[in-house]
Amino acid sequence: MKNDNAFKYFSLATTWIWLIIFSFVPYGLVIFASLMSHDTNHLIRLPFTLQNYVELSEPIYIKIFIKSFYIAGISTLICLILGYPFAYTLARMKSRLKGLFILLVIIPFWTSSLIRSYSMIAILKAKGIINSLLLSLGIIHEPIPMIFNNTSVIIGLVYNLLPFMILPLMTNIERLDNRLIDAARDLGANRITTFRKIILPLTMPGMIAGCILVFLPAMTLFYIPDLLGGAKSILLGNLIQNQFLITQHWPLGSATSIVLAILLAVMILIYLQSKRNKKEQDLL
Repeated sequence: MKNDNAFKYFSLATTWIWLIIFSFVPYGLVIFASLMSHDTNHLIRLPFTLQNYVELSEPIYIKIFIKSFYIAGISTLICLILGYPFAYTLARMKSRLKGLFILLVIIPFWTSSLIRSYSMIAILKAKGIINSLLLSLGIIHEPIPMIFNNTSVIIGLVYNLLPFMILPLMTNIERLDNRLIDAARDLGANRITTFRKIILPLTMPGMIAGCILVFLPAMTLFYIPDLLGGAKSILLGNLIQNQFLITQHWPLGSATSIVLAILLAVMILIYLQSKRNKKEQDLL
């Protein structure tokens, strides 16, 4: 018993020390920097100010926020549309090939997403695979501009983030109680009604979890807009990167990071609330 308690306390202490050193302290420093002033000679300096947060309300930053939400939202919606049927089929699959399909979903994680983003250039560029194939088939007579625009950024985000939608959806769908589906069909509900009334509400937590895992990285992955979108595609990730590494405006970059963290907290609260509502419905 004493050994069990000692191991438990050691594990908890290790976890808390890790969180304090690598999570709480860095995050506290970011909050501290976001409240500091900036000049050309110092990264941060006194006095404390809220000017960095006020500056984010300027039209140029509001435009970046709106564009980031738009592109991230479209990418998330496409991932949901593509990922839900695949995750549902995979979760209900009884074949031995199920493990193979899950492996195919996980395999992209074995390769750097940066390398995979470079591969999209070879596919989408003017002399890339798609344009070369269409030209050889005579479908088009000149290359289609598919790169260095918002469409190419969305394609790159969907390509990199689709597994983050599939995996939580598949896990949630696997937990469905088949008795509820059978009961709905016994009562005369067709497939569409069963999906709309039973399956969709029960898989909503998985959908929200997948949307969170896709939406937030879609706003912050700076290298995909850099590679596939060009200079015109500046999202929140690019803004934060530029403030820290190019303009050296650490207080403004920190303030942007804090605002993004608040958005993350709001989305997580929505997810937790959806799970709480689901539990309440199950109890009823």
